[in-house]
Amino acid sequence: MNKVDIANAVHAKLGGTKVQAEEVVDIVIDSVVSTLKKGGEVSIAGLGIFSTKMRAARQARNPRTGATLQVPAMRVPKFRPAKALKEAVK
Repeated sequence: MNKVDIANAVHAKLGGTKVQAEEVVDIVIDSVVSTLKKGGEVSIAGLGIFSTKMRAARQARNPRTGATLQVPAMRVPKFRPAKALKEAVK
């Protein structure tokens, strides 16, 4: 399932136009991304929690040349599924 499929499902459930359904999906995704950019956390009941965490700086190796690289510390997205989602997937 991709973004278009989700927009089609929203359109089928709520009606309106497909453009409006795509806008709704875009707004939800943009809201999640902007909250994570600010360092916040998004909790959706029954689905899970989207958050960010810091990944420490580390040494890496270029597999082609064998040269050592320094990878800087960075913030990465993280998802913790809700208990209801875990049970539904089982």
